[in-house]
Amino acid sequence: MKRTKPAPGKLSRQSVLLLVVNGMFAAANALSGTFVNVYLWKAKKDFALIGWFAFANQLAMAVTFWLAGKWVKEHNKMNSLRLGIALSALFYLLVLWLGRRAADFAIVLGAVQGMSAGFFWLAFNVVYFEVTGPDDRDRFNGWAGLLGSTSGMVAPWLSGLLISRMEDAKGYRLIFTLSLAVFLACAIVSFFLKKRKRDGRYEWLHSIRKLRSQETPWRLIVPSLTAQGMREGVFGFAIGLLVYIATASEMKLGNYFLITSAVGMISFWTAGRLLKSKNRGPAMLLGVLAMTLVILPFFWKINYATLLVFGIGSALFFPFFSIPMTSTVFDIIGRSDESVAHREEYVVLRETALNIGRMAGTLLFIAVVSFTVKPLPVTALLLLVGAAPLLTWHWIRKIDGYRAGRRIREP
Repeated sequence: MKRTKPAPGKLSRQSVLLLVVNGMFAAANALSGTFVNVYLWKAKKDFALIGWFAFANQLAMAVTFWLAGKWVKEHNKMNSLRLGIALSALFYLLVLWLGRRAADFAIVLGAVQGMSAGFFWLAFNVVYFEVTGPDDRDRFNGWAGLLGSTSGMVAPWLSGLLISRMEDAKGYRLIFTLSLAVFLACAIVSFFLKKRKRDGRYEWLHSIRKLRSQETPWRLIVPSLTAQGMREGVFGFAIGLLVYIATASEMKLGNYFLITSAVGMISFWTAGRLLKSKNRGPAMLLGVLAMTLVILPFFWKINYATLLVFGIGSALFFPFFSIPMTSTVFDIIGRSDESVAHREEYVVLRETALNIGRMAGTLLFIAVVSFTVKPLPVTALLLLVGAAPLLTWHWIRKIDGYRAGRRIREP
């Protein structure tokens, strides 16, 4: 019996399965990801060490994306996704084995975690492009954000509760073990995803040739993604650590993510339903302006109250920036037969640009905290990298002509 295509805007069965895998991967990372930085901080209390851990993660992720592109295009991309899950499990096995010595191997651990993210997200993004289209991409991104927010709401709160109720070392060992178990379950579910067909040969220099063209939208997309990555690179690890330093409590850190992720869950659900290709530009501007403004209370004081204002404000408005940005980039990949044929190369280019931004932001963070950890310079740094997505909006709005559903000829 021939399967019918889902109605416009509805998600296919493969899309739903991909969302489940994404949700489980996010849940496993949410259980322990925030607390890995706290774990390292409690061992050495060194901001620069945390920065180098994040930088090793970002560098390994970028290199993995670049090297694995050929494998994902010419061989079984689902194996790349499963290898990413397996390496994530290995990361937590290493943390469990090293215990308090983990801080001495922070760069190695960061590299392993970065490799796991590289293999997983490269395959995920290619499959995501293949199972979605302009009609359902915003809805898929809304559901992905909703599941991520749900994981970010429940998992850190549960981890904080377990750590606070147990002897410190035992609590951390338990949550790292739970993450390991969820990764194994995620790998099992991934086998229900169909094996994707191979399509052509990987061209290592395709992206470089494309960027030389004066007319390609990628000349605007790449700097836009780099600016977006600057914010992600620093805020991805700094905020949770600042919350713990301000409260000295894993339970309060868990509560923080419970509150902010609950707001994010509602916002992603709302944005996923409301956003259409025609209102992406205004939505992005609203999101990025609000995400910048909520940093300003840090100039008064960095404490739990101002961090909560920041967290709630960011969670509320981030979906209005991230959903249009993600959908726009993948819509442009689907604009022509030529770009669809090189989707793996474009996904690698997208992630390379994001990781260059992440690494630039993280190196700036390391430079500042190596010189001083006084509140004013640190807050100025947070404002600088936090406002970088304004450049993302500035460049992306210039390619509004490449809207969802419109096919173009790539130069």
